[in-house]
Amino acid sequence: MNEGPETLPDPLWVFGYGSLIWNPGFPVSERRLATMHGFQRSFCMSSIHHRGTDTDPGLVLALDPVAEASCTGVAFAVPDDKAAATVHYLRERELISSAYIERVLPVTFEDGETVRALSYVVDTGHVQYVGGMELEQQAQIIARAVGGRGPNTEYLWNTVSHLSELGINDDELEWLNTRVREIVKKT
Repeated sequence: MNEGPETLPDPLWVFGYGSLIWNPGFPVSERRLATMHGFQRSFCMSSIHHRGTDTDPGLVLALDPVAEASCTGVAFAVPDDKAAATVHYLRERELISSAYIERVLPVTFEDGETVRALSYVVDTGHVQYVGGMELEQQAQIIARAVGGRGPNTEYLWNTVSHLSELGINDDELEWLNTRVREIVKKT
């Protein structure tokens, strides 16, 4: 069950690793590169709302728990007077199917400072969790799926583009970016 954390960070920081990087949808007073340890960014969640449908699911990124892994993304500071509205917005956006769990987890900035950030991690026990899927299978799904927020390809390409602009390297996403473009070009 997706219950909110007992104590939200104050000030409110939100960790973005996928679409939040390029489409946060809430007011931001500061953005900083940050790394979360113990999780990897992965297309490990089946998407039946935003980037796919019940009958033709797509894939979206999630923070997949892997003890030795880390994920670099963006930590967003939210203005104090917008914190409650931002949490409400994020819960409506991210908890649509209960496949994410809302957590407050530490993230570390490039200068070594650590803060607690509101984060959404995959529920590995949820039916939409598809961790461990081969990259080629991911590419085939992403190349064709479309959901309420548009094509799955757009989600991948926007994320890869923005990670690149930030200087964040993600080998799996780079491979998927190249492979999905090859698949789409052939269709």
